[in-house]
Amino acid sequence: MRAPVLILCLSLIALPVAAIARQTPTGEVKRLQAEFRDERARALRLRQEAAEAAREIATLERQLSELRATVGQDDAVIAGQRARLRELSAREAALVARLSRARGRQGRLLSALQMMSRRPPPPLLIPADKAVDTVRAAILMRAMAPALQDQAQGLVDRQAEVARVRRLSALNSERLFTTESARGDRRAELEALTARRTALQAVLRAEAAGAERATRVLEARLQSLGAPIPPVGAETEPAAARLPAGRSQLTAPVEGVPSRRFGQGSTGWSWRADGAEVRAPAAGRVAFAGPLSGWGQVVILDLGPGWRAVISGLDEVSVEAGAAVSDGQSLGRAGEEGETAFELRRDERPIDPAPWLR
Repeated sequence: MRAPVLILCLSLIALPVAAIARQTPTGEVKRLQAEFRDERARALRLRQEAAEAAREIATLERQLSELRATVGQDDAVIAGQRARLRELSAREAALVARLSRARGRQGRLLSALQMMSRRPPPPLLIPADKAVDTVRAAILMRAMAPALQDQAQGLVDRQAEVARVRRLSALNSERLFTTESARGDRRAELEALTARRTALQAVLRAEAAGAERATRVLEARLQSLGAPIPPVGAETEPAAARLPAGRSQLTAPVEGVPSRRFGQGSTGWSWRADGAEVRAPAAGRVAFAGPLSGWGQVVILDLGPGWRAVISGLDEVSVEAGAAVSDGQSLGRAGEEGETAFELRRDERPIDPAPWLR
């Protein structure tokens, strides 16, 4: 008796779900399933990019550690060079002082020799009883002169050698200082890259968490409608099916052949519009409409989770922020001699729209 009653109760519980599933339009279910696939794929991709950022951060930190170790070794070498330069400077100063004293003695000796160089010494300068002593003094001074000259020349040679070594040391130190400066710049560059990658990793993780929350909400919504949940792997579809909300194509904002396509420095497609009407590439909601410096009038459409369409170069805009637009709806007009550009962006990264443009 209990089994039939239980079956009846389960049937009564299932009836509202089945009724909701029958009452829900097929297009609504498909839209929810497409958004579920988009959010799940987006969450997976963001997690992968966050993991890639983490690997790049680890590589940068390893390079920084190696660079710091090398810089530390260079600091020790530079400190040794500076000590060597101070020692050479002190030695040079001592030699210059000794050379100055030697040259002073030599100058006085040469002056005396010059006075005693006359033969015989003039009686007005040298008394007769001192003549013998004077001759002897002149002989001694003449004998001492070569030794003093050799001593002075030795000091000059030593000073020249010290100056040469000092110049070589200064050149070596200059090269080391240049290397230190270059490595300092490299260290600053690596630290800046690490900081940017760390910030990017935090943003990617936050966006991935948001996409995962949206996935859970959509999954609960589909379950409440009794609709099937797309299996894992359903998001890996051909390129033409990867646009959000099940879109398979886009409308070219301007008719005609584009003057520039994606790639080779261009992040989108451009047309020479010359006052032509500019249309929405897909149905969406206007996230921004107005002037931007250097871009003319700009319209940014929110196409779905992580997707944006940016249409720039308009002369006038006919939509407002927050408005819903349909595929092909007029957004405004291009300038008379201007160029209209279209960028498709996914998570703020430019994507080539070629696979979806009609």
